[in-house]
Amino acid sequence: MLKTFSLGGIHPAENKLSAGKKIVILPIPEQVSVPLAQHIGAPAEALVNKGDVVKVGQLIAASAGFVSSNIHSPVSGKVLKIDDVVDASGYKHRAIIIKTEGDEWDESIDRSPELIQHINTVPHQIVEKLKEAGIVGLGGAAFPSHVKLSLPPGKICDILVINGVECEPYLTSDHQLMMEKSEEIVVGIRILMKALKVEKAVIGIENNKLDAIEKMTALLAEHPEIRVQALKVQYPQGGEKQLIDACIGRQIPSGKLPIEVGAVVQNVGTAFAVYEAVQKNKPLFERVVTVTGKSVKNPSNFLARIGTPMSFLIDAAGGLPTDTSKIIGGGPMMGKALQSAEVPITKGSSGILIMPEELANRKPMQNCIRCAKCVSVCPMGLSPYLLMLATSKTIWDRAEEEKIMDCIECGSCNFTCPSSRPLLDYIRLGKGKVGQIMRSRTK
Repeated sequence: MLKTFSLGGIHPAENKLSAGKKIVILPIPEQVSVPLAQHIGAPAEALVNKGDVVKVGQLIAASAGFVSSNIHSPVSGKVLKIDDVVDASGYKHRAIIIKTEGDEWDESIDRSPELIQHINTVPHQIVEKLKEAGIVGLGGAAFPSHVKLSLPPGKICDILVINGVECEPYLTSDHQLMMEKSEEIVVGIRILMKALKVEKAVIGIENNKLDAIEKMTALLAEHPEIRVQALKVQYPQGGEKQLIDACIGRQIPSGKLPIEVGAVVQNVGTAFAVYEAVQKNKPLFERVVTVTGKSVKNPSNFLARIGTPMSFLIDAAGGLPTDTSKIIGGGPMMGKALQSAEVPITKGSSGILIMPEELANRKPMQNCIRCAKCVSVCPMGLSPYLLMLATSKTIWDRAEEEKIMDCIECGSCNFTCPSSRPLLDYIRLGKGKVGQIMRSRTK
């Protein structure tokens, strides 16, 4: 029997339209806009000025604190300016705008296709290398990897959990990466295990990716310390808490992190980036992005440079369909509608979903019928209808009591509500306010 997490969950239509499509290396755009805030934590601080000439992989912005990340140039060329640009959040943030001139890489990067399996770095060197290379979680959260690997005092990790689930409908970038870069991913997992000083790892992969399960399992025959766990298809299994529950049967207490149960979670895309950083000295300046949608001419998986306008990827997939209503950054469940197709690709950009009008329009909100479907599907055991009510009435203490901060914003409640109530919209609003109140107490 296939494993899954123990509480809630849904099974939306998968719509993996780009499954099996080989990763296509996208041409380099004439200009890129590289945001300084494309990770959780403090925005990076620019190290370049207007008129500076940069190479691919050159450090152009330094982390501004422990929870922050270095940023490297995705292209070679000249810095046009440092200005505000609208990013995927819908707000303007500072970005380094570079005009592309050729494709000259930093000489320290190993560009050979040779697989390097031997790991000759020690744990603290690995953590430092990932910090230098600007590696962050590529599953969407973009949490700096060196922070995850720096365990709090007194905490012990005994297993590494690798997220190969990709449960979000439509997206296939992780799946295709496992098919094309499986050997590099395994080396990346071994590097992460060495950094954490753990002897066990498990890769969770949903059962709709049988080819990836078979390929990774065969490859790991020589590495019994790493196993593949086939999982039932169930959204949102890619959430850290849900994945840990599904793979190793441990439940994380409210408000706590995975390390509380001795686990650390990393995405398969992150494992590949770790391999490139440690074995090839390659910083994170490009990633695989899925461009998809039911009206998209050629749903694809592209290897794109950070800072590339999303319109560039959309054009490469056949252009914007005439019936387009929304462009979503990410998948349909957790992604957010974009103001413009000129929003730049960032480290956290897993996909671009083009939604036709018939799928994008929301139905009119109706009264709650007290069916409790939102409660039954919530993977965190919350009461979404109550959190929406508390937020709408600005009863912040009640929202906090009902653990609004535990919400992982998966959208399962919205998906299942027969009254089309915008539960997640209100919960996101409430989380922002309650989080602000809680932070003010610690000052």
